[in-house]
Amino acid sequence: MALLFGIGYVLIIFEECLSFSKCGIALLMAVSLWVVRSIETSLEIFTLELQHATSEVSQTVLYMLGAMTIVEIIDAHQGFKLVTDCITSRKPKILLWMIGFATFFLSSVLDNLTTTMVMVSLLRRLIPPSEYRKLLGAVVVIAANAGGAWTPIGDVTTTMLWINGHISTFSTIKNLFLPSAISLVVPLALMSLTSEVNGMGLNTPPTPLLAYDHIAPRGKLVFGVGFGALLFVPLFKSLTGLPPYMGILLGLGVIWILTDVIHYGDLERQNLKLPHALSRIDSQGALFFLGILLAMSSLDAAGILKVIADYLDAHIANVELIASIIGVVSAIIDNVPLVAATMGMYDLSRFPQDSEFWQLISFCAGTGGSMLITGSAAGVAFMSMEKVNFFWYFRKVSGFAFAGFTAGIVTYLAVHNLPL
Repeated sequence: MALLFGIGYVLIIFEECLSFSKCGIALLMAVSLWVVRSIETSLEIFTLELQHATSEVSQTVLYMLGAMTIVEIIDAHQGFKLVTDCITSRKPKILLWMIGFATFFLSSVLDNLTTTMVMVSLLRRLIPPSEYRKLLGAVVVIAANAGGAWTPIGDVTTTMLWINGHISTFSTIKNLFLPSAISLVVPLALMSLTSEVNGMGLNTPPTPLLAYDHIAPRGKLVFGVGFGALLFVPLFKSLTGLPPYMGILLGLGVIWILTDVIHYGDLERQNLKLPHALSRIDSQGALFFLGILLAMSSLDAAGILKVIADYLDAHIANVELIASIIGVVSAIIDNVPLVAATMGMYDLSRFPQDSEFWQLISFCAGTGGSMLITGSAAGVAFMSMEKVNFFWYFRKVSGFAFAGFTAGIVTYLAVHNLPL
């Protein structure tokens, strides 16, 4: 099973070179691993293991699908224009910091992929093609990953940890906000000293807004209800004790009825209704997460992840170092399977909810992906939209991202270990 997983993982890493879809590879790998598991154990045990795995994985996937649909319906109404219109400064240094913190807070509610696409689209209308615009795009990547690390709904890895009971809402926000902010502030401060920022003059007039950039009818209402639905999920979980996917499905139902009512009878606004938004969500991404999480659960059922955890404990006793290593590796390997593997390697009896280990895993896996452009969904989206190559990002940005990553870890450890 370990060999089969290794082969599948290598194929996922080199998907672009091989022209294979990582979604198809992940699904094939997951089913193959469970077939092997069914051969080596009894039918009764296998059935219980598969039911348990499916129950846990489906909660994460349902939550993702609901959240992506709500974000998509807000975007269809051009609701994010309310956020981007607040960015008005044309001074290079001020714009650098405004873009960074706007992305940071937006990503704490949305997923980092959507936030990156929204902010990079904004940059295209503010800044002419230049090194400075590329640098601002890199700031978006770092800020989106940092912003997603301090809330349970900001990144798929923190959502996974939250849904499975490894972290809680208020403890995560309280303990990870400052390290996440520092992991953004340090790169911003260093980038402010670069020639791309100091030598840039924004004398070129901004590109005029296109017609489709105007907010759709009742767009402000949809934006408010959609954002409210996303923010309500942690409160819903605290009040009812029900899993988060129930809260997101409640919000999805409300916004579905709302859009049906406000666009009733208008045939020209069918693209603003929720069925059209469902056709535009990243269903391939959801299926990829499904495949990866099912694959990881098979390794967990077989006891392979426990063996790896015992090996790490024997050779690396420091939990802070283990979490830091996972963060660095997440720049090379997708952080979703890394976090899924970590949850299988270490159970809650070893590290209880909101322990230092799980909070560091949440922070490191979320921010570590900024060190390479291919290390996160945000980086890949930026690379695709702005045609930025791997080596430009490595030369210009990776050092800044690593400095922020290190500063964030030091900040977390300082706050928790010093008598402040």
